[in-house]
This record gives sequence, C-alpha cells and structure tokens, in this order.
Amino acid sequence: MTLMVGVITCIGIQLVALIILNLLVSKFINQQEKKYRTHNIYITESSLAEKLQREISERQNIQIELEKSLALQKAALESTTDSILILDNLNKIVSFNQNFLRMWNIPELLLKSGNYRQILRFALKQVENPRYYLKILRELNNHPDKQIHDTLFFKDGRVFNPHFQLQHIGEKNIGRVWSFRDITAEKLASATINYQALHDILTNLPNRVLFNDLLITALEKVHQNHHLAVCFLDLDRFKKVNDSLGHGIGDKLLQLVAQRLKQCLRVGDIIGRWGGDEFIILLQKISDINDIDVIQKRIFAAFKQGFEIESYHLNISPSIGIALYPQHGEDADTLIKNADAALSRVKLQGRNHYKLYHPAINSQAPELFILENSLHYALEREEFKLFYQPQVNSSTGEITKMEALLRWQHPELGLIPPATFIPIAEETGLILPISEWVLKTACLQNKAWQENLKLPYLSVAVNLSARQFQQPNLVSMIEQVLSETKLEPKYLELEITETVAMQDVKLTQKILRGLDNIGVFISIDDFGTGYCSLSYLKDFPIHSLKIDQSFVRDLANGDNQTAITTAIIALAHGLNLAVVAEGVETEEQLNVLRILECEVMQGYLFSHPLSADDATIMLTKYQQQRVSNSYVVASNYVN
Repeated sequence: MTLMVGVITCIGIQLVALIILNLLVSKFINQQEKKYRTHNIYITESSLAEKLQREISERQNIQIELEKSLALQKAALESTTDSILILDNLNKIVSFNQNFLRMWNIPELLLKSGNYRQILRFALKQVENPRYYLKILRELNNHPDKQIHDTLFFKDGRVFNPHFQLQHIGEKNIGRVWSFRDITAEKLASATINYQALHDILTNLPNRVLFNDLLITALEKVHQNHHLAVCFLDLDRFKKVNDSLGHGIGDKLLQLVAQRLKQCLRVGDIIGRWGGDEFIILLQKISDINDIDVIQKRIFAAFKQGFEIESYHLNISPSIGIALYPQHGEDADTLIKNADAALSRVKLQGRNHYKLYHPAINSQAPELFILENSLHYALEREEFKLFYQPQVNSSTGEITKMEALLRWQHPELGLIPPATFIPIAEETGLILPISEWVLKTACLQNKAWQENLKLPYLSVAVNLSARQFQQPNLVSMIEQVLSETKLEPKYLELEITETVAMQDVKLTQKILRGLDNIGVFISIDDFGTGYCSLSYLKDFPIHSLKIDQSFVRDLANGDNQTAITTAIIALAHGLNLAVVAEGVETEEQLNVLRILECEVMQGYLFSHPLSADDATIMLTKYQQQRVSNSYVVASNYVN
C-alpha cells in the first residue's frame, strides 16, 4: 500500500507535467521582463536574439528534465501491482496503467476513447450490486473530499480494495486518481482462517465457540410455546478404536459419525463437535418430549448399522445426555453443563442409551471424579474381586474352563461394573498392574481347584487388555506368573479381542507365537463384532473363537443371526479351532447351538458369574454329581 500511496501522491502524470511546464516558462519570462523594466534596458536586435536563444535553450532543458521525470513516474505507475486510473477535473481519462486494463478486463480502445460513461457502464456490469457502487460514485462527485472504505466484490469472486485521491495545484482541483488493489487472496485466506477458527477441521462441524454463539442466538429467538434441547453425545469406547487401529481409522470414524448424525436431524437443528469423540446437538422447536425421543431413536438406529472403514466393520454406540430449555436451564452455559452431567450419568449406568437431566444428577456428578481417584488405591486396598463363570460342554456336561471376570467393590459406591471403571483404568494406565493382579490371582485359584477338588484338567481363561497386550515384556511376565503359581501353561487361556489383534498384525503374530511357544491357550474374544480381517486369521496361532453374545441373544428369532453364527462355527471348524458361544440364556438357544454343532457354551443358563467361594462350592457339587445334563450343573446351585 505504501507504493500505491506514493504513486498517487506524486502523480498528475501528463496533466500535472504540462501545467508545471507552462508555469515554469511563464515565471521565467515574467522575471526577465521585470528585470528589463527595472534597469531600463534597451535591447538591440542582436541582444534580443541572444536572449531568445538562451530562453529556448533553457526551455528545452526544462522540457528534457520534465520528460525524464515523466518517464520515471510512468515507470513507477507501471511497476505497481495495483491498477491506476487518472481523471481530470471533468472526469476525462488522462492516463492509466496496464494493470488497470488487465484487472478490469476493459478493452484498451474503449479506454483511449475517453468515453467515461461507457467505461463506467462496462465496469459496473462486472461487480455485484452495481447500483450500490453507482450511488457511491455520485456521492463522491457531490462531495469530492469524502473518503471511501467500501470493498468491491466482483461477480466472478474477485475482491478489490479501492482508493481515491484528489489532485490539487494550490487550491485548484486538477483531477483525481483511482487505484485498485486485488485482495482476493487475502480475503480468501482471511475467510479460511475465520472459518477454521469457528469450525472443526476434521468434520467441518461448528466447534464449541461457534456452537455457543449459535445456542445463545437460538435462546434469544426461541418462541414461548417451544422448547430447545441440548444433547451431549459421546462415543462409547472410542479410545479402544484409536488405540487398536490407529488415529487414521479413528479420524475416519469421527467423520462418518458426523455425517450420519447430520442425517438424523431436522432442518434447523445444529450439530457441533465439542472435542475428541464428543459431539453436541441443538434441537430447536421442540414441542414435547416425544420430539426428543423420535430423534434419539433415529440416532441409535443409525449407529446399529455399524461403520465400514477400509477393511474393517466397526460397531460403536453413543451415550447421550440431554438438557431442556427452560426446565433445565435458561442460558447456554447451564444447559451445556446439565447435558454433560446427564451424559456422565449415562456412562455410570453402562452407556449406550440416553438420559434427560434431572436436578438429582448434580449431586451424583462427582462420582466419576471419585472413581478415578479411588481407582489409584483400589488394588492396594484389596477392593478388586474376581468372579468366575464356567464354560460347559453341552454334550457331556463337563465344565472345561472357568473364565475370570474382574469386579470392583467400592467401599462407598458399591459394586462398580467393568464397563464403568475399565475405560478409566485404560486411560490412566492403571490397567497394567490391575491386569497382572488378575492373571496371578486367577492362576493361583485355578491351581487350588485342580489340587483341592481333584479337577486336574480344569483351565482358567483371562482377558488381556489392549494396554497389557502391548507390553514389551508380556510373554516373560506370563512365564513368571505361571512359574510362581505352578500352573501348567496348557491350563491357562488368554483371550484377546479382534480389535487388539488387528492393531499391529506383525506385532500380534510375534506376541501370539511367543505365547504359543510357552504352551498357553489363545482365544479370540467377541468374535464377529470387531475388526478382524479373515485373511490374517489363519496366520495367527490361536486355538479358539468365542461367538459374541449379541449373535446368540436373538439366535432363535432371526435368520440373519443364525446365518452369522452358522458361518462363525463353520469357519472355526474349517480352521480346526474350538468354538465357544457366549451369553447362552435359554434352552432354545442351547438347542439351536447344538444343532449348529457348537458344543462349548457359557451363559446364565449354566451359571451367573460367581465369587471364588461360591464357584468353589459349585465346582465341588459338580465334581460330586457329574451329571450328564450340562445346564443343571451350575444352575442347581444358583437357583
């Protein structure tokens, strides 16, 4: 802009140069005439000729200097990146630079014609809202000293910044200079920066700053007979996807979630990304609670379809907390805070559903904070307990294995479900010492059952967490535990999920081979719900697949579930793997699984998870009875 102002300030170009030339010559002649009159000089013809010759010579020198100055000014005019247009005091075109032609796309012949009105019409056709700019030009004609600060917006998307300056000699207006700077790139960069400041780059959704502003605006405009709802949404166990499959897959999942959530909303509803795996939704024009129920059911139905990313099929669920205006708050901060509190309550109650805020929640909000703090001391305070659930051969009635399941008996909050505290333990890293304690305790308990109850072939199954599986010393740690507990490796089964297995295929193969070499039994847990690529399955040294309970639950009711379960069983048999069905609760499910040739089962039909003492009693009765009707073994004790 400095160069542009300099050009404008120094330029009268040809017009100014000619005026200066005439003034200088006139001044010189006047000075000479005054000198002659003062000294009463009588000039002869010869002396007059000499004087005229000197005048002509001086005029020529002045002309040369002016032409040099004019050439320099013309060069400066052409060197600027701005477009320049110079008009005289009658609005006739005196000069312009080539950038003016190029930037305005005006034919040079039209400009040289000097037809200002025709040129003006040509220029105005290119800009948006030409009447507005024509009004500004008329105001400038009426008030020449007025400054303009309006930006020129072109129909083709270009943006110019205009500058206008009058040219004077003394007090006389001799013309005006227009300059135009192309600021399209600057405006685009500024718009991009402003957009990014208010939007999430990954999903292109409004970020928390913009969402807050939109919510405040909506609250100002809400009609008396309508309500608003703020919904805080969190993806259950999203961290597990990131940790197992990497942030690239996690980012793509967030993008798909954002798209699917937008499809669930109505016109006028707003969705933003709050951060991480949290989204926030503003539902406008809510007439009653049924409007909220309809939208929430639509969201949960959308998530049930799963998400296809690269070679993975991801199943993930949302948890949602909801606050209503004006019942749960009349300002943006209160509504967001209460929706977040409702979401925290959903997480405490097992996730994968939605909940409306109610005042009692605030008194319960500190529970998650209490849980995280308490978790640091739970191990040393011996608050963790292992429960055990048997796996039963449905044909022979034999209890082949006991799966160890972790529970936390909090001194104030009671029994905390794993779905609540395991994610916290994963995030804080406390899962590592906890998992080692689980492994050692389960091995000791199984060894005791083998010796004390004369069940030498009984095995125990232990789940490996994602963090634990990534430990560099995992194999050596398991060897040490087996050595300390004196449990033979073949009686320990380690369960890993598909997600964990597929995080790093080469690393998984290496670790599984190390575990296989020491003789432990390896099983893929929750098979069919995760992200396993079947092409890799044959390369893993595994011994068993566990059919997830979600497939077993509706086994007797749906052909699709039966087809999936049949395929998993056939796959396991084809790879010479054992297969275990989880979550068997009814005799109907038992019978279908028998028909499908799945022999080993686990679920409430046989036994609920039992404490170590209760499991010992159940195994004692099992040893004594040895009944052939498998599901009677444990259920007799439980019932």
